[in-house]
Amino acid sequence: MATTRFNAIETALSRKPVAVKLPSEKISDFFAANVFSLATMRQYLSKEAYESVTNSIEHGQKIDRQIADQVAASMKAWAMSKGATSYTHWFQPLTGNTAEKHDTFLRR
Repeated sequence: MATTRFNAIETALSRKPVAVKLPSEKISDFFAANVFSLATMRQYLSKEAYESVTNSIEHGQKIDRQIADQVAASMKAWAMSKGATSYTHWFQPLTGNTAEKHDTFLRR
């Protein structure tokens, strides 16, 4: 087992770095460009849905099922407009009243 681990480390350390071409020299020009932010939500959601989401964020109010479906459809439309071809939604319940939610979009 130790040999396999050492071989994996050796392989990882021998890889060449991948060259990445940034869209701009200034990171703030593109930072969070692929985030379904409040500004993006305002463009993709109805006024009612946007207000429901912001009330949930600011005051902890529950989101109605129809609003949640609209948010999901809007997020999908937004992601596809950015070239997303695949989507993963991962919800991991934790102990107590908390949980983690992760959404990932893949562009090819």
